[in-house]
Amino acid sequence: MNYHHLYYFWRVANTGNLTQVANEIHLSQSAISAQLKQFQENMGVALLTRKGRSLVLTPQGKQVLAYADEIFSKGEELENLINKGLPSQLSHISIGVLSNLSRNFVESFTLPLINNKFATFSLQTGSLESLLEGLSSFRLDIILTNHNVELGQQNGIWHSELVSRQAIEIIGPSKPQRARKFPQSYADASWVLPSQNSEIRSAFSIACAKVQYSPKIKAETNDMAMLRLLARDSGAFSVMPSVVVRDEVANGLLHIQQSLPDAYEHFYAVTLAKKKVPSNVQKIIDTAKLDANLSTKHKSD
Repeated sequence: MNYHHLYYFWRVANTGNLTQVANEIHLSQSAISAQLKQFQENMGVALLTRKGRSLVLTPQGKQVLAYADEIFSKGEELENLINKGLPSQLSHISIGVLSNLSRNFVESFTLPLINNKFATFSLQTGSLESLLEGLSSFRLDIILTNHNVELGQQNGIWHSELVSRQAIEIIGPSKPQRARKFPQSYADASWVLPSQNSEIRSAFSIACAKVQYSPKIKAETNDMAMLRLLARDSGAFSVMPSVVVRDEVANGLLHIQQSLPDAYEHFYAVTLAKKKVPSNVQKIIDTAKLDANLSTKHKSD
């Protein structure tokens, strides 16, 4: 590996402009272009392609850039140590979030980063497929999802770590006057529910099947933010972890009727199985797990 070539690639890949990089590092465009060509020949794959006047990354180029970012960010830390005698304390985490995941859960997960003046983070929402692709190409450090992606995988690419387990609650618009019992207390109820392919809906369907209850479904959605709005404004009952409607419950707009018997939603942090998890990423995972254990203990007490 010629690290001069890697450095030139890194600079060009981050700007997309050969002329700008040539001016900044005081080399001719032809010299940089020749060394980029040599670097790609040594790698045996095209890393950059021209689009108009700009150079854009190929999929393989994006993977190489992710490594280069890590290598040269460490170099900047070393330079800072040499010049100032102190390593940089700043750290950044790129987090992928499943598009229908509870925003309140995500906020709770990132709260340690929000409160840490030396930490920054970025959030990218998307489908599970697109997020896993981002993780495999090193554009993301971690994914938050309610699917255990380790299940059924053949080649052991992903590692799913359970960070929280939230009880699924029956949520309603009015405060219950007495203890409710499922399904007797909901004989004439209307429901707004998560869509069929969700863990919450499956748990609700199983609970209904056990007691031969047929819910009258007013609406269903695969978007948790929309489910929260429907629960708040439709006058119907819904099922979800209380964290989803934390603010509405606190303000008295919605009320927890009861826990759905033996029903939970699971939240996972997904990383690459064969790549060492950075210490700052592992720290936030461990903090989330600790907070979940404490909240579970507090609820049982």
